[in-house]
Order: sequence, then structure tokens, then C-alpha cells
Amino acid sequence: MTLSAGKKAARQSLIVAELALSPTVRTSALAQRLGVSAETVRRDIEELTRRGLVSRTYGGAAGRQLGLQPDFSGRDTEAVAERDAVARLASGFVKPGHVVMIDSGSTAARFAQALAARDERITVVTNGFAVAEAFMRSGNARVMFCPGEAVARERGVYGSETCGFLRRFFADLVFIGASGLTAEGPTDVEAEACAVKRAMLERSDRRMLLIDSTKFGRRHFEIVCPLKSLSAIVADRPPDAALAEKLATNGVAVHAANREEGTA
Repeated sequence: MTLSAGKKAARQSLIVAELALSPTVRTSALAQRLGVSAETVRRDIEELTRRGLVSRTYGGAAGRQLGLQPDFSGRDTEAVAERDAVARLASGFVKPGHVVMIDSGSTAARFAQALAARDERITVVTNGFAVAEAFMRSGNARVMFCPGEAVARERGVYGSETCGFLRRFFADLVFIGASGLTAEGPTDVEAEACAVKRAMLERSDRRMLLIDSTKFGRRHFEIVCPLKSLSAIVADRPPDAALAEKLATNGVAVHAANREEGTA
């Protein structure tokens, strides 16, 4: 089958169809089949990745299943520059004396590292091992770690004890991550993680979603909360017009690093 480079929608539909039959596809094989350059296929994969339909890999793409995601260490190697930009921007919202709740995701861990580097006198409540570890060298941060069932692949603790512990406290700010963000709200794969995020969101009037732009429009198994439950999102760049409109309609502020920090 040969398609011209101008038939982008048809090319991208074929890429998604290929990934429904095979867990991964190679850029070179797709270029040969489609009769276009490897660079054209790479641009298609980049766009499909931003839409949450596939996952970019070295030399090709992999399918995205609603109920599957890489473990913590796998996610920590994706969109590194984007998530570091989010972390730097988000750390500026925390002031001395604040109590902050931070969940266990890989973006939250990078945020914790940026926040710990400021060495502010703050209190951190978290269910994430990597978040707690980030503050171990801080002389000023007080860290309260949740009880619960430890899950190695997520580097966090979860369960009813975790949620019950969180409900004992109030926070100035809550920072959560998510695997995707749609017009209905942030989405994630793990039900236990969603429950912890919801428990945290209940404990503050300032509820921040930390998310990189590769997750815009990406759907996963469970909706964490409706958009109106968020105060703001912190991202590396603004979302597209449709999602931005939904966020504004629901009163969710958008803080974008490439606009507020001048980063790419």
C-alpha cells in the first residue's frame, strides 16, 4: 500500500491499525510500506504520541493500552525535559511554612527534587518513596510518609490505610500527577493510585495537576476526577484550543513553562 505524504490522516490510521496487530512497529518498515520518508513517519508518530494514541519508542512506536502503562522506572525516562520544566515551574508555588501533599508519580518525584533543592521550611505529606527520598538531604523539610501497602512497580504505598491517613490533615497545596488529561478530567491506569489522588484532592482548596504535554488528550482506564475538581494544571506548554477551552470553562488555570519561564 502506498500513500502520498499529504494523506496524513490515512497514514496515521494505518499506523494505529498496525499497532492493534503488533505490540511495536519500526519506523523504517512503516516508511517502506507507506511509500514515504522515515522523517514523515516520525512526524506522524510524534503527533499520535501527543494525542495519546501511541507511545514513541527508539526507532518506532508502541501501542497504548487503556489498562497498561510502564512501571515507575520506565515512565521516569519519558519526556524528561518536559517534566523537568513542569517541576521547576511548580516548585515556585510553594512558600515557607506551607503544608503540601504530593502523590507518588514519576512527575511528582521530579517536582519533589526541584522543591527539595530550594530547601524551604515546609511540611510534605506523601505516599511516594521517591518523593520522600528527595527531601532526605533537606535540613528544613518535615516529611510525613503515609502507611499502606507498598507497591514496588509504582514506588509508593496505597490502600485504605493510606487514604485514611491523608484525611487526618489539611494542606495548603496538593500536587498530583496523571497518565493523561482529557476534556473529562485527568486519567490514570491504577485504581489504587486514583483513590489516593482523590483523597489528597479533598484536603486542600489549591489542587494542582502536574502534567507534561505528551499526555494531553490521552485516555486511560479511570478518570481521577472531573476538571472542576482542579484549581490549576502546570505543564511544559499550553494545551490545544479545545482542551484549553474546557479547562477555562471549568475554572482551571493553566500555567505553562514555555510561557512563564521561557523554556522550550
